[in-house]
Amino acid sequence: MNKEFKFYIEQICREKGLSKEKVIKAIEVALLSAAKKKFGAKKNVSLQIDPETCEIFISARKRIVEEVTNPKEEISIEEAEKIAPDKKVGDYLEIPVELQDFGRIAAQTAKQVILQKVREAEREAILNEFKDKVGTIATGVVQRKEKGVYVVNLGRADAILPIRETLPNERLKRGDTVKAYIKEVRMTSKGPEIVLTRTAPEFVAELFKMEVPEIEDGIVEITKIVREPGERTKLTVITKDPSIDPVGACVGMKGTRVQGIVRELRGERIDIIPYSDDPRVFIARALTPAVVDRIGINEEDKTAMAVVNDQQLSIAIGKRGQNVKLAMKLTGWDIDIISESEYAKIKEEETETQFEDDENAE
Repeated sequence: MNKEFKFYIEQICREKGLSKEKVIKAIEVALLSAAKKKFGAKKNVSLQIDPETCEIFISARKRIVEEVTNPKEEISIEEAEKIAPDKKVGDYLEIPVELQDFGRIAAQTAKQVILQKVREAEREAILNEFKDKVGTIATGVVQRKEKGVYVVNLGRADAILPIRETLPNERLKRGDTVKAYIKEVRMTSKGPEIVLTRTAPEFVAELFKMEVPEIEDGIVEITKIVREPGERTKLTVITKDPSIDPVGACVGMKGTRVQGIVRELRGERIDIIPYSDDPRVFIARALTPAVVDRIGINEEDKTAMAVVNDQQLSIAIGKRGQNVKLAMKLTGWDIDIISESEYAKIKEEETETQFEDDENAE
């Protein structure tokens, strides 16, 4: 009996990934419930399982009396003296109970409570495991699509990847392997719910951490990242080691590191920008891939005007203004962009105005 019982406990631990202590505790609660049904006592029955041998001990706590009126809670002094001669009337005695057949109803109760408690312990273990993984990337297999989400199997648990958290025009199929950022883990009435995303800027940052050892080791740091999912990401990098090129480290030999990330993001463009304390330099870099000819800034209002070659104007602004919007988010500056021809026209008008003012003054 004990060997079979021990094997059963160890099997549950292996299959569910639970600690032996938690499983034994759950089974103790279940068997105690069954024992109380069997023996009809509510308060005075206790049960323990030896964690090493898995032997079960049941005892009933009874009060020693002169005359027994409630056999379930009392024992006569004569019977008590046979077990513990030093006890007297009014004392309590723990009496071992023979572990016999609990009966069909009691056994069914034990089974139900065991399943419930093991399920609860399993849910708690999954919750604790994945709570520690919030903010990291998980790899899973798409199981199915339902009610606006993809269900993704992560091994020990299923997670949900809302369709709104996938990349534009991304269509995942059953069996697809997918990487995603663990955004949140919460307990619901149905158990732990793990929420994934592929649209968060942090997802890109974690991909770089996986691909670039210098970032993982803290030699290169991503200071800020902004993103238009599926279209473009801009991120700033710095390093305290003057011998390291932070942009080169992120790009990799022949672009291998960044290309791997771009493939994962379905061709999303990535601009890696070295940070600068000089706002003019920083803003010009933030407008990559456009080449900026000159920049004027107003530090008090944090506004800037960037002048670009006429052929570079559409690149600087980007599709639907995307490039300049991301540059403003990245730098924290309001940026206006004009072409060289517009700038020349403005300068010409200013010169004419100045000339007229000088003539009027004379």
